[in-house]
Amino acid sequence: MTGEVPPDDLRLGDGDRLHALNVLAEHYAAGRLSTDEFYDRSGEIAVARTLGAASEPFRGLPGGVPLENVDGRVRVVAAEPEALPAIPAGSAEAELTTLRSRGALVESLDWLIIGATLVAFLVLQLVVDWDYAWLVWPSLIVTLSIPRVVLRFSDADEEIYEELKESDAAARKKRLGMAAERIRELGTGSDQDRS
Repeated sequence: MTGEVPPDDLRLGDGDRLHALNVLAEHYAAGRLSTDEFYDRSGEIAVARTLGAASEPFRGLPGGVPLENVDGRVRVVAAEPEALPAIPAGSAEAELTTLRSRGALVESLDWLIIGATLVAFLVLQLVVDWDYAWLVWPSLIVTLSIPRVVLRFSDADEEIYEELKESDAAARKKRLGMAAERIRELGTGSDQDRS
């Protein structure tokens, strides 16, 4: 007998279970699990003693089990962000998804333009010592409008995008809060089981 433990029989530590619970909470916060599914699956992870027992709660979730067997030891696997699923064109969800992606792109371009303008100002002011370096700031107004014109991102679109961001953030915060409460609840329960 070599003493080698089958991969599914590797014992989990508290840190391994906590990592798995946190990854499951991220799936819940992303809307991949209903509240009931999250509670059921998190309960299974909280009592899982082996790598094999921790695998079932991740069935059907992108990325699979966030733990793996490496040379007879349990290793934490970092979760990678998943791409959004394809949504049929023409639906209201497709329109909102398009608005979100255009809004995020405009927001990113805004920061890029502001950063480039600041760098240009500093170079012109401090390196070139040009007295009229301040002229880059009024040009910022025009430059910021270019991505909006190209992407056809109106003021109304921007208002809706901001509302969507706030709504998404509030929903995610609520789900993360519920997930954290469940993890605390499960942690307290497992501490009592050991007593």
